[in-house]
Amino acid sequence: MPRLSLYKPEKGKDYEFLDKTITEMFTVGGTDVHVHKYLGPKNPDLADATSDKPRYNAIKETNIQDMLFLENRDRKYDPDIYVMRGIYNVSDVDFDMSQFGLFLQNDIVFMTIPINYSVKTLGRKIMSGDVIEIPHLKDEYALNDYSVALKRFYVVEDVNRASEGFTQTWYPHLYRVKMKQIVDSQEFKDILDLPTEEGSTQTLRDVLSTYESEMQVNNAVLSQAEADTAKSGYDTTNLYTLQVDERGQTELVTTDITSLDASTQNELADRINQTPERTGYDGYLIGDGIPPNGEAFGTGISFPITQAKGDYFLRTDLLPNRLFRYDGQRWVKMEDAVRMTMTNTDTRNTLRTGFINNSTTSKIGGETVKERQSLSEALKPKADE
Repeated sequence: MPRLSLYKPEKGKDYEFLDKTITEMFTVGGTDVHVHKYLGPKNPDLADATSDKPRYNAIKETNIQDMLFLENRDRKYDPDIYVMRGIYNVSDVDFDMSQFGLFLQNDIVFMTIPINYSVKTLGRKIMSGDVIEIPHLKDEYALNDYSVALKRFYVVEDVNRASEGFTQTWYPHLYRVKMKQIVDSQEFKDILDLPTEEGSTQTLRDVLSTYESEMQVNNAVLSQAEADTAKSGYDTTNLYTLQVDERGQTELVTTDITSLDASTQNELADRINQTPERTGYDGYLIGDGIPPNGEAFGTGISFPITQAKGDYFLRTDLLPNRLFRYDGQRWVKMEDAVRMTMTNTDTRNTLRTGFINNSTTSKIGGETVKERQSLSEALKPKADE
């Protein structure tokens, strides 16, 4: 009499019976899931292919788009949608109070699906990168002005064999799929560009993406920040600076005297105090290129031919712009205009901004070349002609 053993080296009729029974349980008690099958990363053009971003002979799920960062950013999905059954535990939306901050506990969903049933449906096992739509989670009453229900999409992050899927024969029958809700990112462009309904001009991105709202919030925060802190450093324009002579007394200059010389021809009759030769306040990033006390000043790329003692002049050909004061014999540097807008735009007159936001082009060998290039583009090898 042969010994009794539930385990057998081969999958026999008992395995098929158990697998069919388990699949029937999912058919009766499971929910539909729509699978957007991941086909692999899109191939770059032949001219754009590099060693770290190769061009493959065929699009496969195992291809790697970026060898350097090990990422598949431009993903291609099957236009056909595959329907199968799955089961997961529905939980309430609760905040996780075990750590600092507010974190949702149910942003990750664990779903179990039959192994053989899913492989027959997809033509392969379910894998990371597949996107699953759960139809019963559609929101028909979302607070928006759209006439369509908001769909819920999840991307598969990990696939393992479920512990509850092992039967008496020690063979697995279920996959445990870890899924996370997708966002409007480059990876899911193929899916978010699909129409919300057949014949609709609206895309899934139009109704699901929060990009526009996030940009409005971001721009509002930037606008308020620029209003509160227009420039870096500290504003000293509201502070008064008094010029003193070598005795520590207030240095006066006026035309209301008995003798006049040629140097006083530009002085005003109501001027009493001499213009300050330096800012009376020290600190971090206080130079703005504006003379103290709101004094008048000239600007240009060269000093004026005629000048009087106490005149200010801002040289705009220097970076950063530099403010000078004439002491009667020479132009003396006062300060550099180092206070800049905090927003990183082309209006920032700094060397770093000019380097990062450089959009100029140059003619090299009859070819128009952008001055700002990534190292991968600048050092790309080319065949000799």
